[in-house]
Amino acid sequence: MQALEQTSLDGPSAMRIVEVAVPTPGPDDVLVRVGAAGVNFADVMQTRGTYDGGPKPPYIAGFEAAGEVVATGENVVGVSVGDRVIGTGAGAFAEYMLMPANAVVPVPTGWTDEEALGLVLNWATALVSLRPLGRLSAGDTVLIHAAAGGVGQAAVRIARHYGATVIGTASAAKHDVVRRLGADHVVDREADLVAEVRRLTGGRGADIVLESVGGKTFRQSIEVARRVTGKVVVIGVAAGEASVSNWELNFRHPVHVIGQHLTTTIQQAPDLFAAALAELGELIETGGYPPGRPTAYALADGAKALADLEAGTTTGKLALKPQP
Repeated sequence: MQALEQTSLDGPSAMRIVEVAVPTPGPDDVLVRVGAAGVNFADVMQTRGTYDGGPKPPYIAGFEAAGEVVATGENVVGVSVGDRVIGTGAGAFAEYMLMPANAVVPVPTGWTDEEALGLVLNWATALVSLRPLGRLSAGDTVLIHAAAGGVGQAAVRIARHYGATVIGTASAAKHDVVRRLGADHVVDREADLVAEVRRLTGGRGADIVLESVGGKTFRQSIEVARRVTGKVVVIGVAAGEASVSNWELNFRHPVHVIGQHLTTTIQQAPDLFAAALAELGELIETGGYPPGRPTAYALADGAKALADLEAGTTTGKLALKPQP
Protein backbone atom coordinates (compact mmCIF):
# COMPACT_ATOMS: atom_id res chain seq x y z
CA MET A 1 0.00 0.00 0.00
CA GLN A 2 0.97 3.66 -0.30
CA ALA A 3 1.70 5.64 2.83
CA LEU A 4 3.30 8.92 3.92
CA GLU A 5 6.55 8.43 5.78
CA GLN A 6 8.17 11.11 7.92
CA THR A 7 11.90 10.70 7.34
CA SER A 8 13.33 13.23 9.83
CA LEU A 9 12.33 15.92 12.31
CA ASP A 10 12.79 18.72 9.77
CA GLY A 11 9.10 19.48 9.36
CA PRO A 12 6.49 18.58 6.74
CA SER A 13 8.99 18.88 3.88
CA ALA A 14 10.65 15.68 5.14
CA MET A 15 7.55 13.63 4.30
CA ARG A 16 7.51 11.26 1.32
CA ILE A 17 5.28 8.65 -0.32
CA VAL A 18 6.48 5.07 0.21
CA GLU A 19 5.25 1.56 -0.57
CA VAL A 20 4.85 -0.60 2.56
CA ALA A 21 3.06 -3.80 3.53
CA VAL A 22 -0.56 -3.66 4.63
CA PRO A 23 -0.52 -4.13 8.42
CA THR A 24 -1.98 -7.23 10.06
CA PRO A 25 -4.42 -6.70 12.94
CA GLY A 26 -3.45 -7.92 16.38
CA PRO A 27 -5.98 -9.73 18.60
CA ASP A 28 -7.67 -6.49 19.73
CA ASP A 29 -7.31 -4.44 16.54
CA VAL A 30 -9.34 -3.71 13.43
CA LEU A 31 -7.83 -3.10 10.01
CA VAL A 32 -9.45 -0.11 8.30
CA ARG A 33 -9.37 0.83 4.63
CA VAL A 34 -8.89 4.57 5.04
CA GLY A 35 -11.48 6.67 3.27
CA ALA A 36 -10.25 9.96 4.72
CA ALA A 37 -7.51 10.82 7.20
CA GLY A 38 -7.68 13.88 9.42
CA VAL A 39 -4.83 16.38 9.54
CA ASN A 40 -4.22 17.93 12.97
CA PHE A 41 -1.71 20.41 14.35
CA ALA A 42 -0.30 17.57 16.44
CA ASP A 43 0.83 16.04 13.13
CA VAL A 44 2.83 19.20 12.42
CA MET A 45 4.37 19.14 15.90
CA GLN A 46 5.36 15.51 15.44
CA THR A 47 7.22 16.35 12.21
CA ARG A 48 9.38 18.77 14.24
CA GLY A 49 9.80 16.64 17.35
CA THR A 50 7.90 19.03 19.62
CA TYR A 51 4.97 16.74 20.43
CA ASP A 52 5.46 15.06 23.80
CA GLY A 53 5.94 11.33 23.34
CA GLY A 54 5.70 11.63 19.56
CA PRO A 55 7.05 8.95 17.19
CA LYS A 56 10.67 8.80 16.12
CA PRO A 57 11.45 8.93 12.39
CA PRO A 58 11.15 7.19 10.13
CA TYR A 59 7.45 6.61 10.84
CA ILE A 60 4.16 6.45 8.95
CA ALA A 61 2.48 9.73 9.81
CA GLY A 62 -1.06 10.54 10.89
CA PHE A 63 -3.28 9.21 13.67
CA GLU A 64 -6.93 10.03 12.81
CA ALA A 65 -9.02 8.44 10.07
CA ALA A 66 -12.42 7.17 9.01
CA GLY A 67 -13.10 4.24 6.73
CA GLU A 68 -14.33 0.67 6.32
CA VAL A 69 -13.32 -2.24 8.54
CA VAL A 70 -11.82 -4.96 6.32
CA ALA A 71 -10.42 -7.33 8.97
CA THR A 72 -10.66 -7.85 12.73
CA GLY A 73 -8.51 -9.45 15.42
CA GLU A 74 -9.58 -12.66 17.11
CA ASN A 75 -10.67 -10.95 20.35
CA VAL A 76 -12.73 -8.20 18.71
CA VAL A 77 -16.45 -8.07 19.51
CA GLY A 78 -18.97 -5.39 18.58
CA VAL A 79 -17.14 -4.34 15.41
CA SER A 80 -17.53 -6.29 12.16
CA VAL A 81 -16.05 -6.37 8.69
CA GLY A 82 -17.94 -3.87 6.57
CA ASP A 83 -18.61 -1.42 9.40
CA ARG A 84 -17.69 2.20 8.73
CA VAL A 85 -15.87 3.67 11.69
CA ILE A 86 -13.84 6.64 12.81
CA GLY A 87 -11.02 6.40 15.31
CA THR A 88 -7.36 6.90 16.01
CA GLY A 89 -4.19 4.88 15.72
CA ALA A 90 -0.66 5.11 14.36
CA GLY A 91 -0.12 5.42 10.62
CA ALA A 92 -3.34 7.08 9.42
CA PHE A 93 -1.74 8.70 6.37
CA ALA A 94 -1.95 5.48 4.39
CA GLU A 95 -4.36 3.34 2.40
CA TYR A 96 -4.87 1.01 5.39
CA MET A 97 -4.30 1.44 9.12
CA LEU A 98 -4.83 -0.38 12.41
CA MET A 99 -7.08 0.95 15.18
CA PRO A 100 -7.76 -0.46 18.64
CA ALA A 101 -11.25 -1.94 18.36
CA ASN A 102 -12.36 -0.48 21.69
CA ALA A 103 -11.55 3.05 20.52
CA VAL A 104 -13.57 3.24 17.29
CA VAL A 105 -17.06 4.70 16.91
CA PRO A 106 -19.48 4.35 14.00
CA VAL A 107 -19.53 6.98 11.26
CA PRO A 108 -22.89 8.77 11.73
CA THR A 109 -25.64 7.44 9.49
CA GLY A 110 -25.74 9.22 6.15
CA TRP A 111 -22.33 10.89 6.60
CA THR A 112 -19.29 10.34 4.41
CA ASP A 113 -15.91 9.46 5.87
CA GLU A 114 -14.72 13.04 5.25
CA GLU A 115 -17.75 14.51 7.02
CA ALA A 116 -17.10 12.38 10.11
CA LEU A 117 -13.49 13.52 10.59
CA GLY A 118 -13.03 15.41 13.82
CA LEU A 119 -15.74 13.59 15.77
CA VAL A 120 -13.39 11.80 18.17
CA LEU A 121 -10.74 14.54 18.20
CA ASN A 122 -11.83 18.10 17.40
CA TRP A 123 -15.41 17.96 18.62
CA ALA A 124 -14.61 15.76 21.62
CA THR A 125 -11.74 18.07 22.62
CA ALA A 126 -13.99 21.12 22.38
CA LEU A 127 -16.89 19.52 24.23
CA VAL A 128 -14.83 18.08 27.10
CA SER A 129 -13.04 21.41 27.51
CA LEU A 130 -16.16 23.56 27.53
CA ARG A 131 -18.70 21.39 29.32
CA PRO A 132 -17.40 19.13 32.12
CA LEU A 133 -14.15 21.07 32.59
CA GLY A 134 -15.21 24.62 31.72
CA ARG A 135 -18.71 24.15 33.17
CA LEU A 136 -20.24 26.09 30.31
CA SER A 137 -23.72 27.42 30.92
CA ALA A 138 -26.12 29.80 29.22
CA GLY A 139 -25.08 33.43 29.61
CA ASP A 140 -21.36 32.73 29.90
CA THR A 141 -18.86 34.62 27.76
CA VAL A 142 -16.44 32.27 26.03
CA LEU A 143 -13.20 33.34 24.34
CA ILE A 144 -12.09 30.84 21.69
CA HIS A 145 -8.63 31.17 20.19
CA ALA A 146 -7.95 30.00 16.61
CA ALA A 147 -11.70 29.99 16.11
CA ALA A 148 -11.45 29.22 12.40
CA GLY A 149 -9.53 25.97 12.98
CA GLY A 150 -10.89 22.46 13.46
CA VAL A 151 -11.30 22.56 17.25
CA GLY A 152 -12.12 26.27 17.17
CA GLN A 153 -15.05 25.87 14.79
CA ALA A 154 -16.46 23.02 16.87
CA ALA A 155 -16.07 25.09 20.03
CA VAL A 156 -17.89 28.09 18.53
CA ARG A 157 -20.84 25.90 17.54
CA ILE A 158 -20.97 24.16 20.93
CA ALA A 159 -20.76 27.39 22.93
CA ARG A 160 -23.50 29.01 20.86
CA HIS A 161 -25.67 25.89 21.10
CA TYR A 162 -25.59 26.11 24.89
CA GLY A 163 -26.40 29.82 24.99
CA ALA A 164 -23.00 31.46 25.51
CA THR A 165 -21.74 34.73 24.09
CA VAL A 166 -18.78 33.86 21.87
CA ILE A 167 -15.65 35.90 21.19
CA GLY A 168 -13.43 34.27 18.58
CA THR A 169 -9.90 35.18 17.56
CA ALA A 170 -8.68 34.73 13.99
CA SER A 171 -6.59 36.40 11.32
CA ALA A 172 -8.38 39.06 9.27
CA ALA A 173 -8.98 36.81 6.26
CA LYS A 174 -10.90 34.34 8.45
CA HIS A 175 -13.23 36.72 10.29
CA ASP A 176 -16.22 36.04 8.04
CA VAL A 177 -15.82 32.28 8.57
CA VAL A 178 -15.97 32.72 12.33
CA ARG A 179 -18.96 35.04 12.15
CA ARG A 180 -20.88 32.58 9.96
CA LEU A 181 -20.33 29.92 12.61
CA GLY A 182 -22.23 32.12 15.05
CA ALA A 183 -19.57 34.04 16.96
CA ASP A 184 -20.88 37.27 18.45
CA HIS A 185 -17.54 39.04 18.17
CA VAL A 186 -14.31 38.40 16.28
CA VAL A 187 -11.00 39.83 17.47
CA ASP A 188 -8.15 40.07 15.00
CA ARG A 189 -5.12 37.99 15.85
CA GLU A 190 -2.93 41.13 15.61
CA ALA A 191 -5.15 43.29 17.83
CA ASP A 192 -4.63 44.15 21.50
CA LEU A 193 -6.44 41.08 22.83
CA VAL A 194 -6.54 42.19 26.46
CA ALA A 195 -8.00 45.59 25.65
CA GLU A 196 -10.55 44.16 23.20
CA VAL A 197 -11.85 41.45 25.51
CA ARG A 198 -12.11 43.87 28.40
CA ARG A 199 -14.03 46.28 26.18
CA LEU A 200 -16.39 43.58 24.91
CA THR A 201 -17.07 42.26 28.41
CA GLY A 202 -17.41 45.60 30.16
CA GLY A 203 -14.19 44.93 32.04
CA ARG A 204 -15.44 41.69 33.58
CA GLY A 205 -13.44 39.27 31.43
CA ALA A 206 -14.32 35.93 29.89
CA ASP A 207 -15.90 33.14 31.92
CA ILE A 208 -14.08 30.50 29.86
CA VAL A 209 -11.02 30.81 27.62
CA LEU A 210 -10.24 27.94 25.25
CA GLU A 211 -6.48 28.33 24.88
CA SER A 212 -4.78 26.48 22.04
CA VAL A 213 -2.07 28.95 21.04
CA GLY A 214 0.45 29.20 23.87
CA GLY A 215 3.34 31.65 23.98
CA LYS A 216 2.35 35.23 24.73
CA THR A 217 -1.29 34.38 23.99
CA PHE A 218 -1.36 32.14 27.05
CA ARG A 219 -0.30 35.07 29.21
CA GLN A 220 -2.99 37.25 27.61
CA SER A 221 -5.58 34.54 28.22
CA ILE A 222 -4.75 34.53 31.92
CA GLU A 223 -5.18 38.30 32.00
CA VAL A 224 -8.60 38.33 30.30
CA ALA A 225 -10.18 35.49 32.29
CA ARG A 226 -12.73 36.66 34.83
CA ARG A 227 -11.19 37.06 38.27
CA VAL A 228 -11.88 34.23 40.77
CA THR A 229 -14.37 32.22 38.67
CA GLY A 230 -12.82 32.45 35.18
CA LYS A 231 -11.36 29.30 33.64
CA VAL A 232 -8.52 28.98 31.12
CA VAL A 233 -8.64 25.53 29.54
CA VAL A 234 -5.31 24.78 27.84
CA ILE A 235 -5.56 22.41 24.86
CA GLY A 236 -2.52 23.36 22.76
CA VAL A 237 0.91 24.99 22.63
CA ALA A 238 1.21 25.91 18.94
CA ALA A 239 3.24 29.07 19.62
CA GLY A 240 5.44 27.54 22.30
CA GLU A 241 5.64 27.24 26.06
CA ALA A 242 4.52 29.84 28.58
CA SER A 243 4.08 29.88 32.33
CA VAL A 244 2.24 31.50 35.20
CA SER A 245 3.56 31.42 38.77
CA ASN A 246 1.79 30.43 41.96
CA TRP A 247 2.42 33.98 43.21
CA GLU A 248 0.53 35.38 40.20
CA LEU A 249 -2.35 32.95 40.65
CA ASN A 250 -2.61 33.97 44.28
CA PHE A 251 -2.30 37.74 43.98
CA ARG A 252 -2.47 39.05 40.43
CA HIS A 253 -4.40 36.52 38.34
CA PRO A 254 -6.72 34.50 40.61
CA VAL A 255 -8.22 32.29 37.90
CA HIS A 256 -8.59 28.58 37.20
CA VAL A 257 -6.00 27.05 34.81
CA ILE A 258 -7.05 23.63 33.51
CA GLY A 259 -5.02 21.36 31.25
CA GLN A 260 -6.78 19.09 28.77
CA HIS A 261 -5.14 16.58 26.43
CA LEU A 262 -7.66 14.23 24.86
CA THR A 263 -5.44 11.14 24.88
CA THR A 264 -4.93 11.54 28.62
CA THR A 265 -8.63 12.20 29.12
CA ILE A 266 -9.50 8.96 27.32
CA GLN A 267 -6.98 7.01 29.41
CA GLN A 268 -7.52 8.59 32.82
CA ALA A 269 -11.20 9.61 32.65
CA PRO A 270 -12.87 7.10 30.30
CA ASP A 271 -16.32 7.69 31.78
CA LEU A 272 -16.03 11.41 31.10
CA PHE A 273 -14.97 10.72 27.50
CA ALA A 274 -17.82 8.22 27.02
CA ALA A 275 -20.29 10.80 28.30
CA ALA A 276 -18.87 13.34 25.85
CA LEU A 277 -19.34 10.92 22.94
CA ALA A 278 -22.93 10.31 24.04
CA GLU A 279 -23.54 14.06 24.18
CA LEU A 280 -22.03 14.46 20.72
CA GLY A 281 -24.47 11.82 19.49
CA GLU A 282 -27.33 13.90 20.85
CA LEU A 283 -25.95 17.02 19.17
CA ILE A 284 -25.77 15.15 15.85
CA GLU A 285 -29.38 14.00 16.19
CA THR A 286 -30.64 17.51 17.00
CA GLY A 287 -28.58 19.27 14.32
CA GLY A 288 -26.26 21.01 16.76
CA TYR A 289 -23.35 19.10 15.21
CA PRO A 290 -23.68 19.15 11.40
CA PRO A 291 -21.57 17.06 8.99
CA GLY A 292 -18.09 18.48 8.54
CA ARG A 293 -16.82 20.06 5.34
CA PRO A 294 -13.08 19.48 5.38
CA THR A 295 -10.67 20.74 2.75
CA ALA A 296 -9.37 17.58 1.05
CA TYR A 297 -5.87 16.94 -0.27
CA ALA A 298 -4.60 13.86 -2.11
CA LEU A 299 -2.37 11.61 -0.02
CA ALA A 300 0.59 12.55 -2.20
CA ASP A 301 0.02 16.20 -1.23
CA GLY A 302 0.16 15.48 2.49
CA ALA A 303 3.33 17.49 3.03
CA LYS A 304 1.63 20.52 1.49
CA ALA A 305 -1.43 20.06 3.73
CA LEU A 306 0.74 20.06 6.85
CA ALA A 307 2.79 23.01 5.61
CA ASP A 308 -0.38 25.00 4.90
CA LEU A 309 -1.71 24.21 8.37
CA GLU A 310 1.59 25.22 9.97
CA ALA A 311 1.58 28.50 8.02
CA GLY A 312 -1.91 29.35 9.28
CA THR A 313 -3.40 29.69 5.78
CA THR A 314 -6.14 27.08 6.24
CA THR A 315 -9.58 27.15 7.84
CA GLY A 316 -11.50 24.31 9.40
CA LYS A 317 -10.68 20.65 9.15
CA LEU A 318 -8.18 19.26 6.64
CA ALA A 319 -8.35 15.75 5.15
CA LEU A 320 -6.06 13.47 3.15
CA LYS A 321 -7.66 11.14 0.60
CA PRO A 322 -5.61 7.96 0.04
CA GLN A 323 -8.13 6.31 -2.28
CA PRO A 324 -8.66 7.62 -5.83
